[in-house]
Amino acid sequence: MPLLDHLQSVVSDLEARCGPGFQEVTGDAASDVDRALAGIEPDVTDFVDKLKTSLLQNPEPVFAILRRIKPILMVKDVAVVTRFDDVQEVLSRDDVFQVTYGAKMQIVTGGNNFFLGMQNSPDYERDVAHMRSVMRREDVASIIIPFVARTAAQLVAAAGGNLDTVALSRTVPARLVATYFGCPPPSDQELADWGTVLFQYLFTDLNNDPAVDSAARDAAGKTRAWLDQTIANRKAHPTGNDDVLGRCLALQQAGLPGMDDLGIRNNLLGLLVGAIPTTSKCCAQALDQLLNRPTELAAAQQAARAGDDAAVARYVFEALRFNPNNPGVFRFTAQDYTVARGSLRAATIPKGAQVVAATQSAMFDDAKVDQPNEFRVDRPSYVYMHWGYGLHTCFGQYINAMQIPGILKPLLATSSLQRAAGDAGTLQYSGPFPSSLKVTFQAQSGTATA
Repeated sequence: MPLLDHLQSVVSDLEARCGPGFQEVTGDAASDVDRALAGIEPDVTDFVDKLKTSLLQNPEPVFAILRRIKPILMVKDVAVVTRFDDVQEVLSRDDVFQVTYGAKMQIVTGGNNFFLGMQNSPDYERDVAHMRSVMRREDVASIIIPFVARTAAQLVAAAGGNLDTVALSRTVPARLVATYFGCPPPSDQELADWGTVLFQYLFTDLNNDPAVDSAARDAAGKTRAWLDQTIANRKAHPTGNDDVLGRCLALQQAGLPGMDDLGIRNNLLGLLVGAIPTTSKCCAQALDQLLNRPTELAAAQQAARAGDDAAVARYVFEALRFNPNNPGVFRFTAQDYTVARGSLRAATIPKGAQVVAATQSAMFDDAKVDQPNEFRVDRPSYVYMHWGYGLHTCFGQYINAMQIPGILKPLLATSSLQRAAGDAGTLQYSGPFPSSLKVTFQAQSGTATA
């Protein structure tokens, strides 16, 4: 019997005992839940293992039951935290719930950590401050939005009515890296491939697959060599371009600590790892959800044609809530800690445990989210946890908040947008990342393509 069926059986038993409106499981009922979960431990363990590799599609039905009967679930040495407030508590206590990828980040950079893999420290604050000074908030409006709009529109127009959304959403950020970061890659495809492998290795491969490790070491070596050469070429032949690399070299000339060639390379490498695969995944999964909802798709298209960027973004990020980039954020516990202390669901997570702070589940917690199973574009922004929460909130959140809907906008603005026929029109994956989602639309020439 699948895990979901087991859990639904547990809920049915509880509803017979406590009534259908029960909110917290306590006393004898809680003990019964624990015994029931122990009886299906292999199924629960398999579910958690799939969460840890981000290979599990649509875990929300299981999350929904866990939020009712076991909001903080311990399985061996892994805790799954599913309620909105508890997820935010975990991610706000970065002193206790620490990032898991520092050691792997050192392998990727060839020796040194990068601030995404650091705890809050002087080095963390220094490197974050440097990169915020070279990736400025005002760049989003003046540089990034126009570049994304122009590049995405060109690619959609050139597609002639047949387009792979994954290719579109990988190419635009790869070209942004070349222009805005000032780091032209050997090819858009190679950079996207390197970033995808490295992101999987760092952030989703918590089970330490040897094949992923081998591929990541190879990709990391190639990425380091490319960035080292790019920095050396820029220093030997200054361009005067006002891009991220140029700004980093200006900080180096000013003598700022941590901005030697190695420091610049590692900061760029760490940022580039997340620049392409996550953007592409979010675009593909959001469009897939819209294609499943003809009414919402039509409304999103109307907003795109009207040039209403804010409305397009609301449709895209609400769609993404139903299949987000990751089911959760992963941490390990540096000391014993009781989550939701003082509540009926309070649970102590022991030192050394891995923690899945289930951000996807949090976005469906009806204690915080109105009618969470409905598609609504009037939700307050705090509902969305696409960028994580706390110290390690996505560094590029302000870029991605504009880039993701910006990539999809020219495609949404077309007419007769629909899935390609057959399997080509389904969202396909290679590991945890989308590999293809082909669509057709009315080409600019006025000829429909099938």
